[in-house]
Amino acid sequence: MKNIKDVVVGMGEALWDVLPEGKKIGGAPANFAYHVSQFGLPGIAISAIGDDVLGHELKENFISKGLKYKLDTVPYATGTVQVELDEAGVPQYDIKENVAWDNIPWTEELETIAKNARAVCFGSLAQRNVVSRETIRKFLSSMPQREDSLIVFDVNLRQGFYTKEILTESMEKCNILKINDEELVTVSRMFGYPGIDLQDKCWILLGKYNLKMLILTCGINGSYVFTPGNVSFQPTPVVKVADTVGAGDSFTAAFVASILKGKSVAEAHRCAVNTSAFVCTQNGAMPILPKEITQN
Repeated sequence: MKNIKDVVVGMGEALWDVLPEGKKIGGAPANFAYHVSQFGLPGIAISAIGDDVLGHELKENFISKGLKYKLDTVPYATGTVQVELDEAGVPQYDIKENVAWDNIPWTEELETIAKNARAVCFGSLAQRNVVSRETIRKFLSSMPQREDSLIVFDVNLRQGFYTKEILTESMEKCNILKINDEELVTVSRMFGYPGIDLQDKCWILLGKYNLKMLILTCGINGSYVFTPGNVSFQPTPVVKVADTVGAGDSFTAAFVASILKGKSVAEAHRCAVNTSAFVCTQNGAMPILPKEITQN
């Protein structure tokens, strides 16, 4: 793979979301990498696929969207998620197990990408299986120890596919933690922080894991970005929601892209909120973003 200097990596699950209106490309890391690319940065999606129709279609879809990828073919089926939307358009997921993205192999090419990565976003879901979990750990360990490197752990709790050990190690390895209000309640119970204000919990996590930033999203109740000694708040724009699939991933991508471009936390936060709101007005996780967002 050529031109991999200072790449921005989404690493983990790449799959098909099977929605009521048909299947759409999905997986948080691929969504992240795609939206980062729309902001003009060299995004790469890293995952694994099966030698099957869905795997070949996934590659073709990435190519059609202009998304760079490193997708090893492994002897497992390409991942799928059955997505049902509730009355509010909020997705409910049935994530198939023991699929290709559970088995991302560690390779020399992956090590080369890691050594040239400026930022990476990973979650808890892709660490449910030991193979991909070890590959993610090796990738993070191989990244250059630069002051401006961004290692984003987007918690992304799904269907009980997480453990306290995985969450702890991931928070220890990241310097930006992204979590939503429901996930924060779950994590707080696991780590023994019950009964205190959500913001207090964020300050505790920020300090305990020596984070550069902690992003807390609260759906219609706005979002916060905590940095040592400061907090940014943005209200959630009121829009006509088509569905919320991929909205959180687009938020993370816009925020990271803005920070890498030298924007302030407040500016990056504002861009992230506007990006996420737009994605909510579209069907699926990977709509084309308007220029007034990506070029602002």
